[in-house]
This record gives sequence, C-alpha cells and structure tokens, in this order.
Amino acid sequence: MYHASFRQLQALVLVGRHESVSRAAEEMHVTQPAISAQLRALEELAGTALTRKAGRNIQLTAAGEVLLQFSERILQLWEQAGDELGELQGVSSGTLRIGAVLTAEHLLPSMLVKFTTERPNVRLKLNVGNRSEIVAMLSRKEIDLAIMGTPPREFRIHATRFAHHPMAFVASPRHPLMRKKRVTMEDVVQANLLVRERGSGTRTTVERVFKEAGHTLHFGSEVSSNEAIKSMVAAGLGVGFVSVHACALEFESGLIGILPMQESPVEGDWHVMHLVDQPLPRIAAAFQDFMVTSGQELIGAELESFYRKHKRPRGNSR
Repeated sequence: MYHASFRQLQALVLVGRHESVSRAAEEMHVTQPAISAQLRALEELAGTALTRKAGRNIQLTAAGEVLLQFSERILQLWEQAGDELGELQGVSSGTLRIGAVLTAEHLLPSMLVKFTTERPNVRLKLNVGNRSEIVAMLSRKEIDLAIMGTPPREFRIHATRFAHHPMAFVASPRHPLMRKKRVTMEDVVQANLLVRERGSGTRTTVERVFKEAGHTLHFGSEVSSNEAIKSMVAAGLGVGFVSVHACALEFESGLIGILPMQESPVEGDWHVMHLVDQPLPRIAAAFQDFMVTSGQELIGAELESFYRKHKRPRGNSR
C-alpha cells in the first residue's frame, strides 16, 4: 500500500461516491478505462477486491469501504497541508469547500465574489443540493462548511447565524387571492398550496406557521425545488411558500408576488456550520468569519430595497 498514488485514492473515492466509473471519469476529466486501470492497480496493492458490479452500478466491497474512509482522510489532509504551507508563505490561499441548500444558492454569489476577489488564490468547491444531501456531505466530511436555515440535530455541529431568511406565501398576480386586500390563513388552507419536500427549511417553517395558526397543513403538491414551485405558481397552478431570496427575478418581472397577509413574510435565520470534531481549515474559518461579520450587510441592502418596493413589513419574528 505504500506505493498507492493520490490519483488511485481519488478514483476509489469518486467511484464509491457515485457508484459509477463513468461519472468518476467525468469528474477527474479522464477516460473510463483510465479509472478502471487505477482501481485495478489499487486492488493489486491492497491484495483484495475493492469493488463489485451490482446491476449497472459499481459498489464497494467491505475492504473497499474501509479503504474509502482512509482515502478521504488522506486526500483531505494533503489538501490541508498545502493550505497550511501557503499560509506560512504569507499567501491567502486554499480550497474553500462549501455545501449549501438549494435556496441558499441565490444569496451566496455576492459573498463569494467579495471574499474571493480579495483572495485571488482561493479555490472554490461549491456543492448545492437539498437539505438531506448537504447534511450527508457534512457528515461524510466532504465539505468543511454547510449553509442552511435550520441546523441538523443528527450529529454535533457548531452553527452561527449570519443573516435573516425571509419566507413568504406567493402567487401569480392573476390569482384570485391577489385581488383581496387581506388574505387570511383560512384562504390559504382552501388554496392549492405548493410546498417543498419534507425536511427542507421552508417546509419546516410553513408547518410551524400553520400549527401556530391552529391549522393542519394541507398541501396540493410537494415539490423538490424552488424553481419548480415558482414556475407552477407563475402559471397559476396554486399558492407557493418559498424563500424571498429565491424569487428576486420573478418579483422584478412581475411573474409572482407576495400575498397580502399578516403572516407573510416570515423571517427566519441563515446559519453557517461545521462539525465540532473536525478541524476547520484556515480558509474555511476565514470565510465563516467573513459571513458572520459581513453576510447580513451584503444581502441586507437587497432585502431592504425589496421591502421598500413592495411596501412590505420586514416580517414576523418567530
């Protein structure tokens, strides 16, 4: 095993993650035969089979799973070593590994642009997915920082609030409820309500809003993305509950609007978090500090402009 290369370890990690040689090859920008050759060489060094075919997929054997865990740690430590050496040389560099829930992708760009502009040697690895995917990445230590509304409780993490997270009931301007001066929760209960999947931050929030109003949540459709909800709402297929951050373009173009109701918008919090027992790379710690000190300021102006334009209150506290 002393002669195993980082490329071989990376091939094993990606095949184990994707259960696919072709997807691993795409991510490493090599051919499928090259990945297969890396795996065969690693198996020869290990003296045992590391993968097996399972239908169309490739799965790791028990030995492969063991080696996968060590491979991930070795690759991460090597990456951190390069970052530490860069710091010693006075270079603000390193790889910033972030995972963000789908809704957060609309607020991250401005922060990433400012942070990386001041640190041109920083490399960025941004993973965007639903809540369960980002939580899984954090638990597997594939990312150093996670950004979401409600911190997970599955394992020990350190979470810090860095900005407000307004969420609202929205509808097409042509929807009958948009013609009412004041929409009530009873009106929303009777509407075809479109919500995110169970476990997402906005889903948890809308469930709480209904519970506090004394109503049982009845939804017309469960949708796995904000984009799908916005498209369905704009087409007049119902009322949606989404993050205000995710709707800037649709509000600007007049495709959808916030329902005139006391309960909307609802203001929650955005959190940045990391594992308690995982050493945080310096560049990740620097970005976390940057988000906590500058995050609200960077996105606050955008929110204030929105609220003034739509003459909405800043939202309800929890």
